Amino acid sequence: MLRVSTEDAVWAALEEVIDPELGANIVDLGLVYGLKADEGGRVRIEMTLTIPECPLADEIVREVKAAASAVPGVHAAEVELVWEPKWTPDRMNDQAREEIRARHASMT
Repeated sequence: MLRVSTEDAVWAALEEVIDPELGANIVDLGLVYGLKADEGGRVRIEMTLTIPECPLADEIVREVKAAASAVPGVHAAEVELVWEPKWTPDRMNDQAREEIRARHASMT
């Protein structure tokens, strides 16, 4: 039986966190720069936002902590917002680009 690592499970959980402005998940957008889980069930997530003055920063960080904390075996989740390297649309994967395109097409 395949055992999913805590880090893999947290990555999967973070795919459920949607950037409310762009409508795509934060992993596909390239906002999550990395994460580490230790043996004690603590997870540290390093991420950024599309802009430093994002008005929804607190909400997004809360959702990230909640998603990570919901993973079995995770007892604490910490989020560090970083601004280097600066986020650009080049960090998005094709899935995020398609979701954003589809969202904008449905609004026109």
